[in-house]
Amino acid sequence: MAIKKIGIITRDCAGINATIRAVVRSAVHCGVGVLGIKRGFSGLIENDVQPLDRCSVSGIVNHGGTILKTARATEFKRKQGQIKALRTIQKNALDGLIVIGGNGSLAGAHTLADKYSVPVIGIPATIDNDINQVPMTIGADTAVNVALEALDKIRDTATSLERIFLVEVMGRACGYIALRVALAGGCEEVIVPEKQFDIKKICKEITKGYGQGKITWIIVVAEGKARAADLSKIISKITKLETREVVLGHIQRGGAPTAFDRILAARYGQFAVNALLNKKTDKCVTLKNDNLALIPLKTAIEKKDIEVSSYYKLIKLLT
Repeated sequence: MAIKKIGIITRDCAGINATIRAVVRSAVHCGVGVLGIKRGFSGLIENDVQPLDRCSVSGIVNHGGTILKTARATEFKRKQGQIKALRTIQKNALDGLIVIGGNGSLAGAHTLADKYSVPVIGIPATIDNDINQVPMTIGADTAVNVALEALDKIRDTATSLERIFLVEVMGRACGYIALRVALAGGCEEVIVPEKQFDIKKICKEITKGYGQGKITWIIVVAEGKARAADLSKIISKITKLETREVVLGHIQRGGAPTAFDRILAARYGQFAVNALLNKKTDKCVTLKNDNLALIPLKTAIEKKDIEVSSYYKLIKLLT
């Protein structure tokens, strides 16, 4: 059966709109109609859709977030919600879906393909860069650069006030952002979910450095491992030095996407459409030696092993 109309489902991070644009224009070029599913799988359950064409995605390539909005859909985890989603697909005569997002979104895509035989292609987009066998997800580069810009400004203050700063970044189960920001920002320590840390040892290093004239110390903390506010109190108590914490929060998810993310979005989007038109399903787009490829969605949603040791050693070496 020929693909005549497809739907797009998204989460949110920088580069999503650029991906939507690439998908829509690639599909239209091939004579395929496109429906945007609003608010993610929640919109698929509620039949909240809107037609998309070349004009509707004009001027969005540089915008953060998603023009389709997004929301969590706990109902989709249950069979009743999945059946409602399937009815929306059938009601709108959708011949396939492209799902743009992280582990949760891609898991939902796999459910539709595996249980209900819906043709689906996933596009990896998450700031954590934690999709298995995907070297780079859309949004990760922008998130690191947004966090790095903030950290550079914090360092100015830390140096001027001669204080210790703990900077908390996003990363519930993955230390990708923390590691990259710590290395690029010239930080003294990084705390990530993948590695145990000894707060007493860190305090000892801080005290030793302070005695040798090192007046500034910046520690990057991934939110999934510890809270900057809690560690700040402990460090202040042990070292007797002034310590401050900064939580960067959701600024890391927003902002104009970097050139890298915009180009990645264009490549992933166009490749996903071609894959769907060529009868591929239950697959996720990835890069292999900078060439586009497909892997099973089941593989993509498995836990990804993040390289930590080499980054951590380099951070400490350059301290």
